[in-house]
Amino acid sequence: MIIERPARWLRLFYPHALWRMDRQDHSVYLTFDDGPIPEATPFILDVLDRFGAKAMFFMVADNVRKYPELYEEVLRRGHKAGNHTYHHLGSFRHWALTYAVDVTKADALLQSPYFRPPHGWLRHTVYWWVKQNYRVVMWDLVTRDYSKWLTADDVVNNVKRYARNGSIITFHDSLKSIDKLQTALPESLQWLKDQGYEFKLFPDDPAETHF
Repeated sequence: MIIERPARWLRLFYPHALWRMDRQDHSVYLTFDDGPIPEATPFILDVLDRFGAKAMFFMVADNVRKYPELYEEVLRRGHKAGNHTYHHLGSFRHWALTYAVDVTKADALLQSPYFRPPHGWLRHTVYWWVKQNYRVVMWDLVTRDYSKWLTADDVVNNVKRYARNGSIITFHDSLKSIDKLQTALPESLQWLKDQGYEFKLFPDDPAETHF
C-alpha cells in the first residue's frame, strides 16, 4: 500500500507537493508519465476520447524532441503536458545542478508550470529549487501498470481499491505498461465512470491547486 497509495509520513517529505485534490469533490485527476511514444500514446489518447476524459501527460522532453507530432496531438485533443525532466533523471543519481539544468532544458520545450519527478523522489536540495519554479505533482494512487509482476486485472483492482475523491491517479505512457493498458485502461475508466467520478484537469494557474 505504501506504493499504490503513499503513506502519510511519505507525503510529509514534500509538504508543498500535490498528492490529492479536493476530498469533497467526487472527481479524479488522470496522469500519464514518461511519453510521448508512438507505441503507447495514440492508444491512450483514443481511450481517453472514448470516455470524454482529459489528462495530464508528464512528458520526458527528449521524447517530445523525437516525436513532436505526438506532443502536438496530445495538446490538440485537450490534454495538458507537464515537465518530467529532459532525460528521465533520477534525483539521487545526479548533482542538484545537473538535475536543475535538465529540468530547465525540458521547460524550453514543454513550458509547463507543473512538474513530476521521475520515480517520485527528489533530493531536498532539488525539491527546494523545483518548488520555487513549478507546482510539484505526486499522486494519491499509482496503478503500478509498469510492474512485470502485475497483470492487467491487478492494475484495474488497484484502481478499484484505492481511488477516492480527489485522487491523482498515475498510469504510464510507456513500453512497460502498454500491454496491460490495452485492457486495464478502458476497464479502469469504465469503472470510475460507473462510480460517478468526474475526470478533471489541473487548472492553468497552479496557484488554484491549494488542496
